[in-house]
Amino acid sequence: MRLYALLCLVLTAACSPEQAPAADARPTYAVIPKGTTHVFWKAVERGAREAGAEQGVELVWKGPLAEDDRAQQIALVQQFTARRVAGIALAPLDRAALLPSVRAARAAGIPVVIFDSALDGEAGVDFATLIATDNRAAGRLAGAELARLLGGEGEVVVLRYVVGSASTHEREEGALEALRAQSGIRILSDQRYAGATVGEAKTAALNGIDTLKAAKGVFTSNESATLGMLLALRQEGLAGKLQLVGFDASPPLVEALRAGEIAALVVQDPRRMGRLSVEALETLRKGGTLAGFTDTGAVLVTREKLDDPAIVRLLE
Repeated sequence: MRLYALLCLVLTAACSPEQAPAADARPTYAVIPKGTTHVFWKAVERGAREAGAEQGVELVWKGPLAEDDRAQQIALVQQFTARRVAGIALAPLDRAALLPSVRAARAAGIPVVIFDSALDGEAGVDFATLIATDNRAAGRLAGAELARLLGGEGEVVVLRYVVGSASTHEREEGALEALRAQSGIRILSDQRYAGATVGEAKTAALNGIDTLKAAKGVFTSNESATLGMLLALRQEGLAGKLQLVGFDASPPLVEALRAGEIAALVVQDPRRMGRLSVEALETLRKGGTLAGFTDTGAVLVTREKLDDPAIVRLLE
């Protein structure tokens, strides 16, 4: 009878759903981008999955369907917090709206790495670290190039991305800083927003077509805004006539750069961004420490540089 009771206790303990996971179970990390359709995010995913495979961890890649759906991204953070994943890497759509959910994840003991776009709060307190381009510096790089192309004088349009996006806001402000440093540059428009999709960006550009026709140069701060602007300029017969300096690289943008329809692109290193985000989560899981910010870098690419091996790697 005693043996039977002991056996029952052992079996109950072994089958209990509340038992701790096996010591050799692989940790699961959730990586939540702003969206999943842009070439930029596909490159981030590639880097994240490469790091996940090397580190021997499970990786769940899931982002909002639309790149302006803050509610869905908040729901994803909450979902993975409830699931008690080993860590979350997040590219916040809105620097303020995502902060409460990130704080809740941290309070639940789940480390959160922020990538691509800043979050309000303090690294090391509200989240572990920020891994991103130095976006203001990259914006200044773009603005300085546009000013150079115009010879330091002329009318310029800046098409912004969406309200609340920290990364693109910093790029836009950096570009404006560089442009306003030239006394001969006049900003015709800098408060029009492209929206989250290429179609919305094209519409926004066409809605301001009279201003564009009066300009000599244009700056756009992300992949979809740049492509939408390009399509609008093509439709109006202005492609290649205005100096367009944009952000990010996709096959259509690189083709337009090679054809002279785009003057220059500021290209980030999204693959490295994804890789470092997963590696940072592993460092935290193993008890390591992280710097508050890691700059993943950005370079200015012109048609002449397209075949440089270092640039080709960024365009893959």
